[in-house]
Amino acid sequence: MNLQVIFPKRFKQARKAKGLTQEKLGIAIGLDEFVASTRINRYEKGVHQPDFQAITKLAEVLNVPAAYFFADDDLAAKILEWYAMSNKAYKAEPHNQSRVQDDSSV
Repeated sequence: MNLQVIFPKRFKQARKAKGLTQEKLGIAIGLDEFVASTRINRYEKGVHQPDFQAITKLAEVLNVPAAYFFADDDLAAKILEWYAMSNKAYKAEPHNQSRVQDDSSV
């Protein structure tokens, strides 16, 4: 698969899994409400590719690692989804919060 096929597919899957409309997602990443739906639609159609900063924001809002958008097979995508969920759960546990803070200073 090539990037112009992979990214739109994974991006649309993540948006739908999160239950967001194209407009709501666009607004959530800081796009103007008048262009939000159109821009997200163009990303999903492969007409345009977001820059790295936009990919980072999209990943954060959709609760997936940025690498998820580039996983070329379904197993890799599922592993990345699982990793993102387990990492967030780990950081959310009270007994791990000081450890996470210590790890981030390294």
